[in-house]
Amino acid sequence: MGNELSRAAAKVERLLADAGMANRVRELDDSTRTAADAAAAIGCEQAQIAKSLIFRAKESDCAVLVVTCGANRVDLNKVATLIGEGIGKADADFVRARTGYAIGGVAPIGHTEPVKIVLDRDLLTFSEIWAAAGTPRAVFGLTPDELVSLTGGTVGDIAE
Repeated sequence: MGNELSRAAAKVERLLADAGMANRVRELDDSTRTAADAAAAIGCEQAQIAKSLIFRAKESDCAVLVVTCGANRVDLNKVATLIGEGIGKADADFVRARTGYAIGGVAPIGHTEPVKIVLDRDLLTFSEIWAAAGTPRAVFGLTPDELVSLTGGTVGDIAE
């Protein structure tokens, strides 16, 4: 692990500092692309990973960021009900264009354009969670309340 953060991770760290949450981003030697990888690299439970999934809203064509508990699978119908429109898959080009991040490293903040954000209520059961920080090897720790405050996301029951 080096001292210099990548450009995307440094952007996330600046945004966190602006929110009063300085020095939280860690770039790891091991991949954090999947929740299992991230948990192993960090040394926490898989459920503590705030897994970022991007979908495409069918009517508005905007990006929908679903931040779910790392141990959960998402029920797309529940998410659609929460945002008031259907959702579908988003390809890598859509994800990068709408969020500014590559799949596997989408941070819950600092997107290229406004996105609809839905947060898994199961994340609220932990004292600390870990979210992607802009690259597949960067993460930051925070509380569930901080995640809600940072993102303004809608909290709901979205697990299968």
